[in-house]
Amino acid sequence: MGSVKADKGVPSDLWSCHTMVIEGYVIEGHVPAEAISKLLRERPAGVTGLAVPGMPLGSPGMEYENRVQPYDVIAFGPGGRTVFASYP
Repeated sequence: MGSVKADKGVPSDLWSCHTMVIEGYVIEGHVPAEAISKLLRERPAGVTGLAVPGMPLGSPGMEYENRVQPYDVIAFGPGGRTVFASYP
């Protein structure tokens, strides 16, 4: 999977456990569906994909009781990185 992540331009410090490509964008880690929908709707210039590094509690698939950790969805691309969304 490392070669797939590298080939798709995911910075190594943003790597997580899951990688997918949808409509040309790379989605890395436990990215909420609403952030993916926003990406596909807005199609911001210079963005290659979204990433949630690690596996923060409360992110999709990482629900545990009512525990949550704040986390950011990072947009990345040739122009650098920005916080695309923050949760909770």
